[in-house]
This record gives sequence, structure tokens and C-alpha cells, in this order.
Amino acid sequence: MKTLTDKVAVITGGNSGIGYATAKTLLGKGANVIITGRRREAVEQAAAALQVTGLLADQSSLADIDQLVADVAEQCGKIDILLINAGITKFAPIEQMTETMFDEIMNVNFKGAYFTLSKFIPVLNDNASVVLLSSTSATISPPSASVYAASKAAINAVAKIAALELAPRKIRVNTVSPGPIATEIMHKIGLDDQLEKQLVNSIPLSRLGKAEEVADLIAYLSSDESAYITGSNFLIDGGQSV
Repeated sequence: MKTLTDKVAVITGGNSGIGYATAKTLLGKGANVIITGRRREAVEQAAAALQVTGLLADQSSLADIDQLVADVAEQCGKIDILLINAGITKFAPIEQMTETMFDEIMNVNFKGAYFTLSKFIPVLNDNASVVLLSSTSATISPPSASVYAASKAAINAVAKIAALELAPRKIRVNTVSPGPIATEIMHKIGLDDQLEKQLVNSIPLSRLGKAEEVADLIAYLSSDESAYITGSNFLIDGGQSV
């Protein structure tokens, strides 16, 4: 069903993984989609494949965020859907965490996401939907994920406050927290067959999730079908956090 006809959506980190899958799903529901990313070639390839607008932006750079908002406002006026999805995943035990890695994770996952939300608020239409991609890491506290989990827990806290602040404009703000999802990021962080088997054994539904399944949830939260939902965090993890 074309439940998002004439809606304008911006997806950060939309050139791969969950962001790309969501762009594809929203397009199928009639939305006009803009994707962003920090790797020029990847953004251009994804935008061409999806036949959408692709804009270059590094979420850790406030100057890039400012330019992104200005470009979107110039091209579209205001928007109806904002998915703050761009993020990085890096792990280290607390004892071995470096300041450089700490800053890198927090600058993208928390500071960048925070100011992406902040600076897009003026160009959100009333009744818009904002979804921030969080993680079950903020719930299940996996070893070696202290900073990553903290960055996502911070996002969860901000989303609730944003939901209250934006409620007078009927703008809804929710978070989606995926567990292990079969995307390219899993291999980047070193997932091999043995580790995948161990991971699957920790999931009651005995499989990794699909990016399309997360995209379907985000699409629901982006539509008028979820008009009475705000300030909520949705776990989509096959029961891993139960």
C-alpha cells in the first residue's frame, strides 16, 4: 500500500545496510527519499540503484550537518520523515579503550545523531515522524561494547525528551533497537562462521535478523498507522534481550 505517498524522507547512512533497506521500503510505499552517507562512491552507487537523491555528509561533522539541512531545505522545503541511522560499531574492553576510539564512537553515534536531530527540527513538518536507530547493546550490556552501548543508551534518553518537546507539534520521536542483523557491518566487526553460530545460539528465534525486517518496523513508525506512538523504544532482536 502507498501509505507514504507525497511524504519526504531523509535517511542518514542510507547507502548500505538498514538505511538502504529502509530507503527501498519507503520508496515502495510512495515516499520521496533522500539518502546521505560519508563515502562518496557508496552514496552515488546507492542513489543510482534506488533512483533517489544522494547527499554527501559525515554525521560527525557539524558543518556537514548544517550543509545537509540547508541542501534538504532548498530542495524539498520541509520533510515528513527523518531516520537518523548513520553510526559506527567498534568494540574494546574498558581497560583497553583509547580516547581516540571513544571520541570516534561518541562523535558519530551520539553527538552527530543529537545535532542531526537538533538541526533538522526547524525543517520538520508538523505531524512528522523521527526514528533514531539505537541498538539492543544499550539493553543487554555486551562485554567490550561499553562506549558503543553508552552512545546508544544516550540516544534512547534523548529520544524520550525530544518526544515530549516536539509533542505540541504532533511530531513523534521513537527509537528502533535492532539485535544482530545480517548486514555488511557484521563482517566488518569480525563475524566468522564460528562466531555466527555462537551468536545465533543466543537468540531464541535461532537466526540473525534481516535488514528488511527492521525497515518494515521503521516504515510503520513513519506512517500515520502509528500516529499514537511516541517516546518508545522498539527492540527487534529475535528475543535475544528477553
